[in-house]
Amino acid sequence: MFVVDLVKNLPHELATFLLALIPITELRASIPVAIGLFKMSALSAFFWSVLGSIFITIILVYMLDFVTKFLRPRFKWADKFFDWLFERTRKRFEGKYLTYGEIALIIFVAIPLPVTGVWTGSLAAYLFGIERKKSVLLISIGAMIAGFIVTIISAGGVALFA
Repeated sequence: MFVVDLVKNLPHELATFLLALIPITELRASIPVAIGLFKMSALSAFFWSVLGSIFITIILVYMLDFVTKFLRPRFKWADKFFDWLFERTRKRFEGKYLTYGEIALIIFVAIPLPVTGVWTGSLAAYLFGIERKKSVLLISIGAMIAGFIVTIISAGGVALFA
């Protein structure tokens, strides 16, 4: 994987943290890479991956409004991109939000499948007007649950926190 090649020579903790920041990898890839390739303990892989996820969540939740308001009026491509991205995210999240309320954000992020991580969760929180501090908390809880699930799967459920 190209992204792993970019970070594999860094200290393993930093590499794991950075992989968790990237939208195409997030912790769904950073934990298996940390355990399998870097030979980190499950606990360490979980910690650095969840820390990276929470870190990028804070940045996204607090910067998304500024970035969209800055780019949209200046660049036609940005306006089209955000229209597409917002509509796509709205369609994926709206039913869950209407049914479960803000708890849907935890559930949405906690499911370790593509397009359900902290990036999409942060975008959904923004689109549905969930207060920023609450968004960070809900998304972080979802990231911890997803991290736990991925860690169990990656470690094979054996000697998880050895």
